[in-house]
Amino acid sequence: MKEKTLSRREREKIRQRKEMLAAALELFSEKGFHNVTMHEIAERSEFATGTLYKFFKNKEALYKSLLYEQTDRFDKALTKALEGPGDEIEKLRAYVEAKGRIFSENISMIRLYFAETQGASFNILAGLDAKLRRKHDQILDRLARVFEAGMEKKIFREGCDPFYLAITLDSITKAFLLLWLENPDRHPYPQDPDQILDIILKGLVSHPI
Repeated sequence: MKEKTLSRREREKIRQRKEMLAAALELFSEKGFHNVTMHEIAERSEFATGTLYKFFKNKEALYKSLLYEQTDRFDKALTKALEGPGDEIEKLRAYVEAKGRIFSENISMIRLYFAETQGASFNILAGLDAKLRRKHDQILDRLARVFEAGMEKKIFREGCDPFYLAITLDSITKAFLLLWLENPDRHPYPQDPDQILDIILKGLVSHPI
């Protein structure tokens, strides 16, 4: 249901929930999950702690909602890039560009995502790892289908497993994003997607081996 068709009360609840999640994202990205309390989130979002508990039964439930909603947005943006117009090379360019755009526009969420998924603290929530992994695997499958379609059209040479190519491109873009996160001045995310794609599409050796 579109928000404009909701009652005033329902729209107000949506607004409050968004403000609570935004405050939680700021705090989690600044201090990490373990170091944030529900009281701090309520204080940052300017709501009573009791009001916060009306929306989320505990900090884990709030955290899950935050990651799931943000991940859904990321998945939609990457899926749109991979299913957009153009040939398979253009789709790959759109994917690389979309990742950079998502990263720069959602830096707080990205910091939180990398902090939690790269370490043991990610295991604090039962089932969360599996759900996010499924979403990630779905993007990898879509990316693999782009490589596979390119092989069928003879745009890409055959012989490489499309899924392994998808994993490779996903890993390379993630590496560039991590470098940008650590030192944005020294390692900016490439504005030209071919700087990343050429690592795969052109390879390294200058003659057959």
